[in-house]
Amino acid sequence: MSHDTFPTDDPAVVTCGLPYANGDLHIGHLRGNIGADIYARALRRLGQQTAYVCGSDMHGTPIAVNAEQEGVDPEEFALRYHEQYEETFAGFNVDFQNYGHTRERSNVELTQEIVRTLDDRGYVYEKEILVAWDPTEEQPLPDRYVEGTCPYCGEKARGDECDEGCGRHLEPGEVEDPTSVVTGNPAEYRERTHKFFELSAFQEYLQEFIDRLEGTSNARNQPREWIEGELQDWCITRDMDWGIDYPEEGTDLVLYVWVDAPIEYVASTKDYSERVGRETYDWEQVWTDAGEIVHVIGPDIIQHHTVFWPAMLHGVDYNEPRAVMASGFVTLAGDGFSTSRNRAVWAREYLDEGFDPDALRYYLATQSGFQQDLDFSWEQFQERVNSDLVGTVGNFVYRSLLFAQRNYEGTPEAEVSDDVRHRIESAVDDFAAGVNDYSVRKVGLAVTDLARFGNEYIQRNEPWKLTDESPEEAAQVIRDCVQLVKAIAVLFQPIAPAAADRVWAQLNEAGSVADATLDDALTAPPATFDAPTELFEKVEDERVEELNEKLAERTEAAEEEAAGRDETDDTANAAETVDVHTDVEALADERIGFGDFQALDLRVGEIVSAEPIEGADELLRLEVDIGVETRQVVAGLRQLHDAESLPGTRVVLVANMEKAELFGTESNGMVLAAGEEADLLTTHGDAPLGTKIR
Repeated sequence: MSHDTFPTDDPAVVTCGLPYANGDLHIGHLRGNIGADIYARALRRLGQQTAYVCGSDMHGTPIAVNAEQEGVDPEEFALRYHEQYEETFAGFNVDFQNYGHTRERSNVELTQEIVRTLDDRGYVYEKEILVAWDPTEEQPLPDRYVEGTCPYCGEKARGDECDEGCGRHLEPGEVEDPTSVVTGNPAEYRERTHKFFELSAFQEYLQEFIDRLEGTSNARNQPREWIEGELQDWCITRDMDWGIDYPEEGTDLVLYVWVDAPIEYVASTKDYSERVGRETYDWEQVWTDAGEIVHVIGPDIIQHHTVFWPAMLHGVDYNEPRAVMASGFVTLAGDGFSTSRNRAVWAREYLDEGFDPDALRYYLATQSGFQQDLDFSWEQFQERVNSDLVGTVGNFVYRSLLFAQRNYEGTPEAEVSDDVRHRIESAVDDFAAGVNDYSVRKVGLAVTDLARFGNEYIQRNEPWKLTDESPEEAAQVIRDCVQLVKAIAVLFQPIAPAAADRVWAQLNEAGSVADATLDDALTAPPATFDAPTELFEKVEDERVEELNEKLAERTEAAEEEAAGRDETDDTANAAETVDVHTDVEALADERIGFGDFQALDLRVGEIVSAEPIEGADELLRLEVDIGVETRQVVAGLRQLHDAESLPGTRVVLVANMEKAELFGTESNGMVLAAGEEADLLTTHGDAPLGTKIR
């Protein structure tokens, strides 16, 4: 592994957190897999040898519980969803080099080999612990066979995780007031012998590792609470039948699901390597020598990938991850997804509605920064598709190729102008910067911004007026536009592979755009091509209304069905919701006039750079681009935001605030933020920088 700028000479592997094979996929799941696919494709576009691998997580108690309720074998139950996932991912143009599952022989054997090595090296020991037990059924209750209360925050917890409160990983025996999921009766705790991984022995290594780790700031900062505190050793076995057997004679324990799940990353890479041959891709070079390992995950499994997993890898002399990219959460119209309430946008539903898979890929990639929460609504999706894909990218590609084909039967005989060449080179640089910043949003916006430039360029030069008055100048303009279209196809391929294929075909280019390099963005397009077709379809208001009605109807039906089962829980939740707002400041009694509000010059800005101010624990010096100029602003964000993650963040700036000097640094404006956590205010869409807020 290196920390050199991509592309490097070492092979790379990109992985995504394994989807759990116990239910349908919704767009919250897709955010990670599509983000990882985009990132892997973008790495290859830079010239980096890259494999994207993943697989279905087949083990663990939720699968065992659900299979038992259906009266089927857990493997049969999980394989059904595994096959569904393969089909669904393909529908969204997700291109895995290998997609396996944790039940495959390769993962079982590799898992047992790694655990055996950790044991032989003294990193595994036995310990008597209390485990939940169902006294009625006379059986242990591992993980999600038991429900109760989180000992840290008091919220409802299920087995190994407080999933409705603080989100902490919970060890066996920690859940308070345990109840058996099997019978619904109170559970009790009994002593059992289990295996523990000596995580505490890796504390010094992990403290150094987290400082080296690249990726999103949430993945680098969140684990410090555990790594810099007192690391607790990790129970890696469970009392159940479903799972990978612990590799030791005379034990009936299986390995905890979070032991074998990440090892599937290695096993899946190995399977790919053995299928194509090591001369094409060598899995050992990646995992045990000098490969570039990038994990793309959800926000709820950061601890597993930045604490447990690197310690395991280090314990067996495997390569450590270079980067972890952790997404934010996905909500639906302001509220969380609820599979039990059927309140979700399901992946197969999206495809069945006939929407373009690339449209959702673009939306998920660019609607917000990858590590930021993303709130999905059909209205926001419609606005993004109609504005960016139809109105900007699609409009420029279609009008340029149509004019070129009608007037020149293809690419005019002219050289690309210096201005357009430089603009394409700048877009390529922005694309590469997005890859090295681990930002799929920057990768996507590099294309949209280039198309926006193209629309402005063709509108400014009006070639339709020049064909008679100045035919050479008209040919020059259209030659530039066709080159811009080709560059868009090259750069758009990671985000929207099917759309990029269509543009490539419309240009009459040979081969596949997937095999093109960044250099091809500036090679001459074919001399002739046929008339183009529209690239994207507009999402009409009627479709949005129809989809919202469907969502409301099925949510209402599911809630009515569940009302009798959890009326008590709903009442408690409603009370908690009210309590959440008791600390919000009271509204001000004094009102201001409209004229006073108009006096505020509020502008859309973007943070260009952020750096600490020496001697000021809370202050950052920001450079904020507000379109017409870049302002220096001092803001009290240092304790609440990672300075490295702020560049590229859209903000609202009070532009006519009186200048001030803090710690010897002039502040020319004020960035607006909400609450004690300094939640930065931004705009819903992509208003141009400098736009005045009214």
